[in-house]
Amino acid sequence: MNKDQVTGRFEEAKGKVKEVAGKLINDDEMELEGKVQKNIGKVQSVIGDVKNDIEKAAND
Repeated sequence: MNKDQVTGRFEEAKGKVKEVAGKLINDDEMELEGKVQKNIGKVQSVIGDVKNDIEKAAND
């Protein structure tokens, strides 16, 4: 697991928490921030997955 994968998954989790908190306290701005953060984390995770796949292919 590389740095991008770890950071991406961490950002996804933080975004999900922020999204749920926004829903609970009826704060649309916080909910939206959480959704954006969650999606940025997903993208970063995918980038990490691709880097990992490329590294594995290069080593084979």
